[in-house]
Amino acid sequence: MNFIVKHKPVFYLLQYTWGLLLNAIGLIISLVLLISGHRPHKFGNNYYFTVGKNWGGLEFGVCFLCGELNQTHHLKCHESGHGIQNIIWGPLFPFVIAIPSAIRYWYRRNHICKTAYDDIWFEGQATKLGEKYYGDC
Repeated sequence: MNFIVKHKPVFYLLQYTWGLLLNAIGLIISLVLLISGHRPHKFGNNYYFTVGKNWGGLEFGVCFLCGELNQTHHLKCHESGHGIQNIIWGPLFPFVIAIPSAIRYWYRRNHICKTAYDDIWFEGQATKLGEKYYGDC
């Protein structure tokens, strides 16, 4: 994976072929945000937009969204880690990781939880991948 992340042409080739499903959605969302006056920011191999105030993040391949008050380095690494997972899982990513992650996020936001956010494998893996490859951004 180190080779893929460090060699941007390979990274983007995989994102826009094997990981195309999520990136296509991200491109549409990015276009709408650009038209509405939002400015993209760069983080590692990724771009992100700040939308809203106080919420976490949402990943779409090479693009992710985060709340204005929550755009921490940790969150950016975590969302970028989901981007690496998109390369690994490709068209299965939305069903194996993205949808379960979104359901879990909203459940945790509305209920008291006794586990850490990264306790489930796909969240912990996203954080570890993001910190490994983008921790020094």
